[in-house]
Order: sequence, then C-alpha cells, then structure tokens
Amino acid sequence: YTPGVVVLALLVAILPPLLLGGVWAVWLYRALTLLVIACPCALVISAPVTIISGITAAARHGVLIKGGLHLETLGKVQALAFDKTGTLTRGEPTVTTSRALDCVTGIDCALCDDVLALAAAVERRSAHPLARAVTQAAEQRSLTSTYAAAESVLTLAGRGVQGQVGGKLITVGNHALFDAEHPHPLAICEQVGALEAAGQTTMLLCDGDRVRGLIGVADMIRPESGAVVQQLKDLNITPIMLTGDNATVAQAVGAAVGIAEVRSHLLPADKVTALQALQRQYHTVAMVGDGINDTPALATANVGIAMGGAGSAQAMETADVVLMANDLHQLPYALRIARFVRRLMAQNIVFSLGTKLIFMALALLGGTSLWLAILADVGVSLLVTLNGMRAVRFE
Repeated sequence: YTPGVVVLALLVAILPPLLLGGVWAVWLYRALTLLVIACPCALVISAPVTIISGITAAARHGVLIKGGLHLETLGKVQALAFDKTGTLTRGEPTVTTSRALDCVTGIDCALCDDVLALAAAVERRSAHPLARAVTQAAEQRSLTSTYAAAESVLTLAGRGVQGQVGGKLITVGNHALFDAEHPHPLAICEQVGALEAAGQTTMLLCDGDRVRGLIGVADMIRPESGAVVQQLKDLNITPIMLTGDNATVAQAVGAAVGIAEVRSHLLPADKVTALQALQRQYHTVAMVGDGINDTPALATANVGIAMGGAGSAQAMETADVVLMANDLHQLPYALRIARFVRRLMAQNIVFSLGTKLIFMALALLGGTSLWLAILADVGVSLLVTLNGMRAVRFE
C-alpha cells in the first residue's frame, strides 16, 4: 500500500507539469496533500485496537484468548466439536457398580470389592476423571490399603491403563479393548450392555490371567450443556460430539443435550482424523476438550478451546482459548464477541479506506487543502479507534 501511494504521489507531482503544462507548485502541493491523506494511520491502527479491546473484554468474562489471530479465527467458526467427559458432563463421575465375574449374590461382596481395589491400585497414578472416580470409590470403602499402588503404569490412550500389582499385569479398560485383547464370557457383555443402556460408562478388569469383573461409572451432564448447545445453533454453528466412549452412552448424552451428530469409540488419533474431515466439510472448526487425550484434537482444530477449571495442564497449554471458570456459558459469549470484533474490524477498514479514497480524489481535483488532509487523517484515526474500543463494553 505505502510504496504504491508514494509512486502515485510522485507521478501526480511530475506528469501533469511535464505532459500537460501544469504549474509545478500546484501539482507538488496536490501530491503532498495526497501523501498526507493516504497516510495509513487509521488503516493500521483499526485492527489492533479492536482486537486488544475484544481480548480484554473476553478476559473480564473469564475467557482467555491467546492472541488476535485466534480471536479472528474464532469469529469464523462454523462447527464446534465437543468432547464428552468433563466438557458436556461435569467430569465428576462416580462409581455406581463394581461387579466380580465370580459374584453369585448379585450384590456387593468381597470379590466385588477386590475388583474395585485392584482397579484403584492401577488408576491411582492417573488424573483422568474416570480414574479419580475409581480411586474415590475405593477410598470410601476403605480399600486403598488392600494393594500397593501399581508400578510401570502405562496409559493406553483412549482405551484404558495397565500396571503391575503384586507381580501381575492388571489391565483396566473399555469394552472395545477387552473385545480385541482379553476374551471374556457373554455374561460380562450382557452386564456391560445393561449399564451402557442406562447411560453409564463401563470399565473391565483383567489380572493377567483372566477377566475378573467390571466397574460402572455415571457422570452427570452439566446443567448448562443443553442451553449452550441451543445457543450455538442460534448462532448457526453446528455442534458435534467426539468421544472415546461407547455409542450407547454417547447417543444418550447427545440426545439429552441436543447434539444430533455423535461420533463414538474414538481414540485420540481418531478424533484428529474426524476433525480433519469436519474441516473439509465446514472449513473452520473449533474443538472443546479438557483432558490430555484431547490435546491432539485441540492442536488440529482451527481453534482449540480448553475447559480451564477441571482441564488438564496439557489441554490448557495446547488450546488457543481457555474458559477459565470451567463454565460452558462462556463459550457462546466467546463466539459472539469474536464475531463482533470481526464486524468492527470490517467497519473500520471500509470506513478508513473509503474516507481516504474520497479525499484522494478531492486532492487530485484540487478540492481540498493540506490542513484539511491532516485533519481528515487524524479524525479518521480517532474515529476508528473509538469504534474499535466498543468491543471493551461488549456483554
């Protein structure tokens, strides 16, 4: 822009006197007036002031946006993918069932307690919400001293966790993992199906020799999830759920909050693939998650959004936007202010360029003076600055 304007002013100063016999002083004055009018102050300042104002307003409402580029991209989002656990749900699951395969009474017994105690020994070193639920349930039943904490713990991303307890390799994982690697009786499958039909997440346990039993966990849906999803729809943003949980539980949660498109049984790598497909379909896609398993998806999305209060440090580090209060109500606000900032930027750019084009035409025709050009340049800069600062008061 600037080199083009300088060349144009030089041509205005030289060509009319040389080719048309114009007065040098007159055309030099017009060229100087053109240079002053074309000064890009208003154009350059219009975007940064607006972006800083938007980021400031968002921070006051508990939304941390890590830069202007992320704010601009957030304003273009057409689809938003949710993780389930800890995002649409409270992320505070509780154990509802621990059942040993050998239990014959159908009620909690020593064998059932042993399944929970073994699982807690492995999950004790994990920060996953399901792991915390198992550990807390074992503490409530005074089972944590039954076994020492597992050694050589290995996280099976999106599938479960393994560790050595008393010389045995204990595996705690989802039904898909056990279907693939740990043969188990049909009775276990039936119990898993019944729990999942009730909207519970299930974990199975193997002690290295055989499958010992299962644990059922329930996670309450956030009370604001349904309203937030509806607000996203009102903004013409398509909500989608991407979860590693089973299809039955995922569909139940999706139906409860109003999300029609639900993709389940997704490992972290599968979520990345799903997001790439969504980007081809919707162009600009945001991802909301809270756990370490969500970090690849958060990094892949055009805008990664982390739940701050209950989110893992890795998720908050990877994300472009952090909802600091762990409140989904902040999500529609973040999208609205991002769109408002983009509108203000467009207004400022159009106004500053339009005003300059008008005064440049007047300068070429001799219809304005140097001092009016200075006044116009300063005035437009002040106006776009004041307009951009409107974002600070956005509610």
